[in-house]
Amino acid sequence: MSERDQAPASELRLGVVGVGQRAPMAALANRSGIARIVSCADPDPRGQDDARRLFGADVAIHDRYERMLDDDLDAVFVLTPDQLHTQPALFFLAAGIAVFVEKPLAITVADCDALLGAAFSSRSRLYVGHNLRHLPMLRRMRELIDDGAIGRVRAVWCRHFVGHGGDYYFKDWHAERANTTGLLLQKGAHDLDVIHWLAGGYTRSVVAYGALAVYGDNPRRTAQDAAPHGQRMPDWFDPDIWPPAALRDLNPVIDVEDLSMMLAQLDNGVLASYQQCHFTPDYWRNYTVIGDEGRLENLGDGIDGDPATINVWNRRRSGYRSDADHSIPLTSPSDGLHGGADQALVEEFLRFATTGGPTETSPIAAREAVAAAVAATTSLRANGTPVSVPELAPEVLRYFEEHQRTATLARGTRQMDPLTPQGDR
Repeated sequence: MSERDQAPASELRLGVVGVGQRAPMAALANRSGIARIVSCADPDPRGQDDARRLFGADVAIHDRYERMLDDDLDAVFVLTPDQLHTQPALFFLAAGIAVFVEKPLAITVADCDALLGAAFSSRSRLYVGHNLRHLPMLRRMRELIDDGAIGRVRAVWCRHFVGHGGDYYFKDWHAERANTTGLLLQKGAHDLDVIHWLAGGYTRSVVAYGALAVYGDNPRRTAQDAAPHGQRMPDWFDPDIWPPAALRDLNPVIDVEDLSMMLAQLDNGVLASYQQCHFTPDYWRNYTVIGDEGRLENLGDGIDGDPATINVWNRRRSGYRSDADHSIPLTSPSDGLHGGADQALVEEFLRFATTGGPTETSPIAAREAVAAAVAATTSLRANGTPVSVPELAPEVLRYFEEHQRTATLARGTRQMDPLTPQGDR
């Protein structure tokens, strides 16, 4: 009897391409009677060792993802570095296998559109890992907006204080444009997707400024021929090293910005701003949403067990008011990846890979986050020149509107998801 014959009939057979820092998320899918990781591909011996540690001694190990087709898969997680997402995702979509792509979907608009086109042509299921849509704090903010707590949304602001930016993004491949386009995309795709989600629209025009303000002057680089092979961020991260100029062993090539600011105009008239700094002493996101009847914002983001509070102001007073009209404290599980958002993300993907249907995440929204970030990066490197965001091919857009609407839209919430055509708003 084959291994497949021994497994429960309903159990999904899953693969993982790229067993690196995000691989523990895929381990959440290993659930007896529901799904199993049975196949992995990673050319690095450390990745292959981690595959056995995370998924068991019986998992099939390959050095090339093409060989995973022999393992009779139902779905795959593509968890490679960003610049390597496209080819394996295209390969498995063409084979009719459901694909989970870690965010960002890709590092160019052309690659995003190629992936959406492949899912459209093959009718294969494509899912993108924008886990913040499952973060309790942001879901509560979205619910408050949908319930009319601040009236109609007119502006969304996001400040992202990336306190560990030097360790997380300037000691490895993230520091190079060739691998990320820029950190406004690699790190910012998360936040831009949330801005779009809270605002109910997509960016169509941007202006931006940015700089390599701190890490570019640091002379403590690792020589290219002496760079340690197989190391990952947890191997070198030390939160006690401060200020940022004290960091050592930075990537030999650093050509991405560590400070970025963008302004955006959305297709529904909402205005948005996004600021990202990689050398602050604190690490969290602050979202402010302003409507025509009030505003709300979060203090703390509830990630990794940190406390979070959403404050709502909708009565007029003079001066700053710390006593908000409504204050909603939130708690997230301290033992859950990203405040439990990763678990919810994986559960949704397993359901989607099995039966399809609405999802909280959206391939269209993932593409639009990348497109906005690419446009903003182009603008900031052209000294703030306004840049338009290209729109997706109409037939591809219609396909996802008809076959993969988001769950929030399917529930009939008051403020429609951006997948709703303009004429239906």
